[in-house]
Amino acid sequence: MGSHRLVAVQMDPLEHINIEGDSTFALMLEAQARGYSLFVYEVGSLALGEGVPQPGQHRPARVSALMRPVSVRREKGNHATFGEAARRSLSEMDVVLMRQDPPFDMAYITATHMLDHVHGTGPDQALVVNDPRWVRDCPEKILVTHFPDLMPPTLVTWDVAEIRAFRAKWRDIIVKPLFGNGGSGVFRIREDDGNLNALLEMHFARSREPLMIQRYEPAVTAGDKRIILVDGEPIGAINRVPSGDDHRSNMHVGGVARQVGLTERDQEICKAIGPFLKEHGLIFVGIDVIGQYLTEINVTSPTGLQELERFDGVNGAALVWKAIEARLGSH
Repeated sequence: MGSHRLVAVQMDPLEHINIEGDSTFALMLEAQARGYSLFVYEVGSLALGEGVPQPGQHRPARVSALMRPVSVRREKGNHATFGEAARRSLSEMDVVLMRQDPPFDMAYITATHMLDHVHGTGPDQALVVNDPRWVRDCPEKILVTHFPDLMPPTLVTWDVAEIRAFRAKWRDIIVKPLFGNGGSGVFRIREDDGNLNALLEMHFARSREPLMIQRYEPAVTAGDKRIILVDGEPIGAINRVPSGDDHRSNMHVGGVARQVGLTERDQEICKAIGPFLKEHGLIFVGIDVIGQYLTEINVTSPTGLQELERFDGVNGAALVWKAIEARLGSH
């Protein structure tokens, strides 16, 4: 099964990944094990132009990228062997995995617009995972605001007076850039912290984007749970625990992954959001839960597959490919 299928992976340089923790690498290993032919390209090589028209058709939009065929193996320092780079049409592919890291900026958004031109399961299309339209329309810190009953008290604004009023009400808050990732630029500001004004001045001098402000949840000291959903169904979770005196639990900034199960509240959260994810082609999603509250829904390039397999023996990459194959059907 799958021996004729071609998979292109849009990602940051494969040469530089950590093969012990990278979820894209796990997805590539699984695809290769299923007999798929793998290609990789970086988003900067995408081009949208006119393709060769088919008989009776107008000139169709054509999206291409400078791709390298690749084979992968779990061998440190020698995890990939590349073929010769060539510009190929994405419509030649069966599947395109959109796996470059955020920030979710205009470059990221433009790439989703390009991928819209090829996304689908028709003969001249490629199934893009996750669906580029809904990745674009569902930035992680905005999508979660559609489920207010599941969230801690939250404010998204440019208005400094509103931010000050929010802190006055909740006393202990988290301030984070709306489109950041990996814990970068996330601050905890207590009610007696005199740095709030300076922090806001610094942010708004550098950025036109609003900030997200949330009530600080003390439960974060016990961990920020990453629950992985495939096609809207939870397959397991890992707990990311802050290290040292850092309030952030992201593994990018030193958080440590621990084994953890799903609580009744976790299941309730997944049941509430799962149908939306499935309906909108958000096949591989990672949500963040602190205590009783959903804080983020990560749809751009979620992680955690390798840690989940180590802790619970769940091959999440295989489940992702099973969901992809179900959508491809007989195509």
